[in-house]
Amino acid sequence: MDWQQLLALTPILLAASISVILLLVIAFVRDHLLTCLITCLGLSGAALSSLISVGDVAQQVTPLLIIDDFSRLFGALILLISLISAWMTYPYLQATDEIREEYYILLALAALGALILIASNHFASMFIGLELVSVSLFAMVGYLAHSRDQVKLTLEAGVKYMVLSGVSSSFLLFGVALVYAYSGSLSMNIFSQPGSPLLAPQYLILGTTMIAIGIAFKMSWVPFHMWTPDVYQGAPAPVTGFLAGGVKIAVFALLIRWLMPIQGPYLPILHNGLMAMAALSMIFGNLLALRQDNLKRLLAYSSIAHMGYAAITLIAAINVGNLSPLLAAEAAGMYLVTYAAVTMLAFTVLSHLAAQDLNYETGQLSHYQGLLWQQPMAGMGLIIAMLALAGMPLTAGFIGKYYVFIAAVDQQLWPLLWLLIIGSAMGLYYYLRVILILVNNTPEAKPTRNWGLTPLIILLGLATLWLGIYPGPSIAWVQLALAGF
Repeated sequence: MDWQQLLALTPILLAASISVILLLVIAFVRDHLLTCLITCLGLSGAALSSLISVGDVAQQVTPLLIIDDFSRLFGALILLISLISAWMTYPYLQATDEIREEYYILLALAALGALILIASNHFASMFIGLELVSVSLFAMVGYLAHSRDQVKLTLEAGVKYMVLSGVSSSFLLFGVALVYAYSGSLSMNIFSQPGSPLLAPQYLILGTTMIAIGIAFKMSWVPFHMWTPDVYQGAPAPVTGFLAGGVKIAVFALLIRWLMPIQGPYLPILHNGLMAMAALSMIFGNLLALRQDNLKRLLAYSSIAHMGYAAITLIAAINVGNLSPLLAAEAAGMYLVTYAAVTMLAFTVLSHLAAQDLNYETGQLSHYQGLLWQQPMAGMGLIIAMLALAGMPLTAGFIGKYYVFIAAVDQQLWPLLWLLIIGSAMGLYYYLRVILILVNNTPEAKPTRNWGLTPLIILLGLATLWLGIYPGPSIAWVQLALAGF
């Protein structure tokens, strides 16, 4: 490894150093504010170094990682999501009697795993990154189990995520083993640059199917979505935000890098499998969201539907006979950026409210009645998030869905396009239902002053609107990230 390759790894090395520094600091002094500041400064420095290096020559660092503009820009997005998660965690943990400092070590390790995942072009580094994220989340999901009122929900969420994530990792690892047995290589490029196979092609088909099942679990694609509503409801709100925003975006970025170059006679099998999961996710995600009276469960089923929408862009990118997949890839990138902004806004509001009263986090929708009049900034932030998730114009969600729409039209994916339209109509109903509850004034709705995460809510609200009103710079960043494909 030369100095140029080592320099290319700077964001990953900075992210890795955060957990080491925190371990040393906590060994000598326990200070929640200091721990949070070190985490935020480290994540900010890593994100800045990643953005500064955009435009540099792509570096293949050992056979495991490739550091190009794609990994730099989407890595910076993951680091910003992690920074937001750390910020929203501080007041949340401050309101509990939990030992707080170790949480930030877990968050830093999860961010490191996500960075490795995005930069992976080898199945070994992919598995390491995925497991680093998953193992950190095992503890993060159940972190407040003994200090919260809803102990049963939290423990159930942690155990369910651990068990089902372990099962999905087993599928993925067995699939990688079968692909290795077929090709004698662990490079992810084996699908686009096949060599001399060692075994029958059935090994490749079965191995790829098992890898896809393992990844589908992380993406909450139906029928591998069973864990999502329970984990969303039981996990602390900042953890749910990172899980919904950071982890899914990192895994989807990996899918873009892995699947876009794939060619060969077995591409239609992968194409049809993705179409089936996308269709089922849009149908069941929206239908089940209609029945929810708990906001976090509603957002869980909503995320299943949104991952179905995102899958349309991936299907368009690898569509059989597609000679120019860059439009679909650009649609996928823009959807990830807009979904990240909207999701982090929604869960920042939930974290802000849950720090005051846990009923906001695990209670029914009726608990939010009149929120706009009780806490105007939090209420307005949640209204903007709901409008964006519904795809209303002048919000980030509109730009994301517009890109999905044109990608589906460009590749003539008419059945998925109709499901997108019908699902968006159903989504409009349950998102507006939440807004009606928020604006419904009641005699008990008295204004309260609690700043907490209000500055972060304002920043994310403005970012959500800015992405909808002036998306040009974001589109240019995504095009730059995909220029090397």
